[in-house]
Amino acid sequence: MGSFRREKDEEEDGPTNAYQNLEKTSVLQETRTFNETPVNARKCIHILTKILYLINQGEQLVAREATDCFFAMTKLFQSKDIVLRRMVYLGIKELSSIAEDVIIVTSSLTKDMTGKEDLYRAAAIRALCSITDPTMLQAVERYMKQCIVDKNAAVSCAALVSSLRLASTAGDVVKRWANEAQEAMNSDNIMVQYHALGLLYHIRKSDRLAVSKLVNKLTRGSLKSPYAVCMLIRIACKLIEEEDLPAEELSDSPLYTFIETCLRHKSEMVIYEAAHAIVNIKNTNPRMLSPAFSILQLFCGSPKATLRFAAVRTLNKVAMTHPAAVTTCNLDLEGLITDSNRSVATLAITTLLKTGAESSVERLMKQISTFVAEISDEFKVVVVQAICALCAKYPRKHTVLMNFLSGMLREEGGLEYKTSIVDTIITIIEENADAKESGLSHLCEFIEDCEHVSLAVRILHLLGKEGPFAATPSKYIRFIYNRVILESPIVRAAAVTALAQFGASCPALLANILVLLGRCQMDPDDEVRDRATYYLTILNTAKPELYKNYIIERENCSLALLEKALSDHLNGDLQTHFDISVVPKAAIVKHEISNDIMMVTSAPRAPKITREEESAARLAQLPGIQVLGPIHRSTAPIQLTESETEYTVQCIKHIFAQHVVFQFDCLNTLSEQFLENVRVELTLPEGYTTRAIIPCPKLAYNELQTTFVIVEFPPDPSSSIATFGATLRFVVKDCDPVTGEPDSDEGYDDEYMLEDLEITVADQIQKIKKNNFQVAWDAADSEEWLQAEDTFVLSAVNNLQDAVNTIIKILGLGAANLSEKVPEGTHLHTVHCSGTFRGGVEVLVRAKLALSEGVTLNLTVRSTDQDVAELITAAIG
Repeated sequence: MGSFRREKDEEEDGPTNAYQNLEKTSVLQETRTFNETPVNARKCIHILTKILYLINQGEQLVAREATDCFFAMTKLFQSKDIVLRRMVYLGIKELSSIAEDVIIVTSSLTKDMTGKEDLYRAAAIRALCSITDPTMLQAVERYMKQCIVDKNAAVSCAALVSSLRLASTAGDVVKRWANEAQEAMNSDNIMVQYHALGLLYHIRKSDRLAVSKLVNKLTRGSLKSPYAVCMLIRIACKLIEEEDLPAEELSDSPLYTFIETCLRHKSEMVIYEAAHAIVNIKNTNPRMLSPAFSILQLFCGSPKATLRFAAVRTLNKVAMTHPAAVTTCNLDLEGLITDSNRSVATLAITTLLKTGAESSVERLMKQISTFVAEISDEFKVVVVQAICALCAKYPRKHTVLMNFLSGMLREEGGLEYKTSIVDTIITIIEENADAKESGLSHLCEFIEDCEHVSLAVRILHLLGKEGPFAATPSKYIRFIYNRVILESPIVRAAAVTALAQFGASCPALLANILVLLGRCQMDPDDEVRDRATYYLTILNTAKPELYKNYIIERENCSLALLEKALSDHLNGDLQTHFDISVVPKAAIVKHEISNDIMMVTSAPRAPKITREEESAARLAQLPGIQVLGPIHRSTAPIQLTESETEYTVQCIKHIFAQHVVFQFDCLNTLSEQFLENVRVELTLPEGYTTRAIIPCPKLAYNELQTTFVIVEFPPDPSSSIATFGATLRFVVKDCDPVTGEPDSDEGYDDEYMLEDLEITVADQIQKIKKNNFQVAWDAADSEEWLQAEDTFVLSAVNNLQDAVNTIIKILGLGAANLSEKVPEGTHLHTVHCSGTFRGGVEVLVRAKLALSEGVTLNLTVRSTDQDVAELITAAIG
């Protein structure tokens, strides 16, 4: 009995993990036990468990180790122990992607798959499909078809799910199993029916007509599986979105009628799925939404926490798109603020923040503060996102909301949580001029105790950009210099840059800043010393032009495109100087808040690239593209055909200094046609010249391929505003819809008319937002800069905000210092915009607007090129 006695200290330590100290080498040596005869099932199960544990903990096995282990494992097929056999199947699945020659167990798995022992069959199917490649799949195709329609539900489900996984690598073979999947749809088992529908949809999803027939057939019948009905609702929603019907026609649609009838289903799961679908469908009216919101309102009072959570989460997601409908549920949401489930309470209160009246903001914030400390960081991020939306809705409440956010910053929390708060405060500062002073003060207090380097650097960058233009800029110097004394080298370097920006923008503080930067030259870190020396040298010149170019308006180039431009320069004529001005500036890419607000993760965000960087990588594959120089900008895709036509074409315009590359993405939606030599022929306006047409050799059914046309701009910028006619030309060959192979080598020429294309002023301008527009505008009052001015009456707009939006859209410029936002109740407004015209021509625009009976615009353009200045002025007229 001594072996069963536990010491008191062990009991206090709690449960321990028996596998936590495993070593890969010793476990692999234990696999020799698999060769013993007879097989010790219990001991082998224990060893297999260790191997699976190691793999799932991230332990890496090299190919030789995995192969040796795999072949040792195959010896265990001689044992009839059911648990051991199923562990072997799991081992085969885990090692199949690492070990070599795994197909050796195919015959053993096929035997188990077709045997009489049902406990083996389902697991054997999953293991077999994990090791089978597309070339060997035909050998087991007959067995897979039999298993799909097997009477045993576990076997049928395993076969259907495995088929779904195989469809990504062997889609043509799996398509032949559609009849068996259709037969499995008649099963009484709810999971078999669900998986069969999933496989059928995957097989037919590329054929819209086949999907429509499938959905119409199933909506008229009665599916027993609530899971299958939920999937059918989602498929129906996808079809409705593709049809894009107006509300009047949508209400009479059979698909919408089916979803609405599901609101009266006996399963709560289906009822919720239908309600969720209806509130997320576009083009709905209040009458159509009413039943769905009634269901969600009913679920808010459910005794089941899952239903309450589902309902309030859906209401939270649609609060901004259907605020009036969600407001009807406010009474129920008020009751959920005190819900015992903190997830439900958080979602309820953030929903109320989105839909509540301005007068209720203070009350809601007090209620949040009572439990915000008890919830996890993930839900705190949800609260912060709701506050951000509330600040945009009620700008006058920024003081209350900013104080609340400041309090949250002082609490304990991880990087993701603190980042979301800082992001929100920065957004409020950028969008609300009245909130700048208090926001900067809160951020200054935060960096005094900030333990996250990335956040400290961001805040210092913001202080350098916004602090010099605050009412009393001197009060921020102390906070910045403290970082030079107390922080890590990265933060100290950022603080030096921020100090230099104060010195360049505030002449009254320059003497003090020079003293501080002089002290920074003694810093132990070379990056900090170099920055201090660099800025000190520039500031000692007392030349505002140098301040502007190298400190105040430091325009960051796109690093990917800068690297490419430097590489091209080194491979070209080295007698010419490298001109950095032609490299596109790095566009500010804002991280979008996900629609699914609960999907908060600590995983690092994938770096976002600009449209120009993405285009440069793709265009680099074109022969001779290097002679065009670096790309200036790429436009958003525009559709040249209707979405339901035989061929769909979209165009992206890539603008270079003297050329434009038209990228045409083509899709063939006809399964019985195979296209060759696909190209777009343009009808060129006067002055334009075609330099190259790069056709697409082949365009098979449902494949997206690209053709390019390279055109040279006219020498005169005023002639660059033009419209192009476009025709898609190709050679058609009839083909087999199943295989996609042409029936013969002979084809015939055909063409398809496309919508006209336009080159506008906005296409040729890369927008830039100046930190201090007035400094740049005053500096442009020199002989090097040229000016054009004109006055217009904007008859198409009725208010100043619409006028501002129209001007920015037509010119494609970036508005500076929040001038794109017109204060309420004003009759006069000035917009400051800036950008770079192709070829590196800088452009500054000042637009003065006055509202009387209409909107009057006085437009002043300053540019380094007179033709460009006149072109921009003419664009408004």
